[in-house]
Amino acid sequence: MTTPITFSPSRERWLLLTVAGIQFTHILDFMIMMPLGPQFTRLFGISDAQFGLLVSAYTLSAGASGLLAATYVDRFDRRTLLLWLYALFALATLACGLAPGYGFLMGARIAAGVFGGVLSALAQTIVADVVPFERRGRAMGVVMSAFSFSTVAGVPLGLWLASALGWHATFIAIALLCVVFLVGATLTLPPLRGHLQTGSPAVWRGLVEVLAGRNHWRAFAMSALMMFTGFTVIPFITIYMQANVGLSDADIPLLYLVGGAVTLLTARWVGRLTDRHGKVPTFSRLALLVVLPLMATTLAPPLPLWAALIVSTGFFAIMSGRMIPGMAILTSAAEPRLRGTFMVLNASVQSAAMGLASLVGGLIIARDAAGRVEHYWVAGLIGVAASLASIAMARRLHLHGAPGPSRQS
Repeated sequence: MTTPITFSPSRERWLLLTVAGIQFTHILDFMIMMPLGPQFTRLFGISDAQFGLLVSAYTLSAGASGLLAATYVDRFDRRTLLLWLYALFALATLACGLAPGYGFLMGARIAAGVFGGVLSALAQTIVADVVPFERRGRAMGVVMSAFSFSTVAGVPLGLWLASALGWHATFIAIALLCVVFLVGATLTLPPLRGHLQTGSPAVWRGLVEVLAGRNHWRAFAMSALMMFTGFTVIPFITIYMQANVGLSDADIPLLYLVGGAVTLLTARWVGRLTDRHGKVPTFSRLALLVVLPLMATTLAPPLPLWAALIVSTGFFAIMSGRMIPGMAILTSAAEPRLRGTFMVLNASVQSAAMGLASLVGGLIIARDAAGRVEHYWVAGLIGVAASLASIAMARRLHLHGAPGPSRQS
């Protein structure tokens, strides 16, 4: 077992904020694609299924790169690896902004996924390496708040840029922001070599050891189900809200602004609940609760803006909230000395699940003669089934570092 890395409270806080900033740009780069869906389908003349493929290209390439990263991630200083991957991710995002058409954009999204998918896993691994088990839920709340902040600030600003200057400007702006955070990470992140103290496993041995653990396989299954819960629905929310609920282009940024603001407030609260009441019990309750906004979103009739905001905000807050105890569970399910390898494999599993779910959702939904989306509720039901299955899987996991014999901590 590796020796935990110990930082002062202020040093730990800066590290968490730096990691959250990197996560912010990575998540924003992925999230901004979905509200731009109506623009892409209109400008490129593509179908909803082709747009789903554009979303899936990122996640599937991230999954493939995670498999490769599993052979080397535990063999290097986490800081050095993070900085290199982040720089390459910034270049790929810039390529998205310079894309002249659908084909080039597809290639740029694949490149962004190659580096972005590993980035997320590496950031979560760093948090698990630095923060003790008993405070890990709160730390994950800080890092996961990057999702909320990208929703409340990043997506509305990105959509405003797309409206004012074209969608190219949005990706160029994200690339420039990556440069800012890259400089900040260079200045604030210390060397992170604690996992190397006991000697790194051979290139393939670590991968084999992770795959030999039955607990790891259960964790991968839970992780895939967590992602599948949302991603049969999430890529098509904007399309549905405009085509069926009756929102306009001008309403969509407000959808993300309000949803993100509430999620930003609830993320820290969920993190504290996770540490106080246990990771598995908190996850189970939220994974059950998410059924309500999931089905409300996919069955929503034409609504006034205020009512649509209530539905979408509940969806964002609970869907993202369950990820805080969920990721605390997954990082704790990994054997500590193999955590980096486990997390990049987990990122591959998550990316593959997101990509597959997006493809499934794109194949399920259809348009009627008036252009309204049909069968969206079927995609919602699939998400419900996945969420319920994730609860059952979470309860079967052994969590390393949990006090006492209970697996429910």
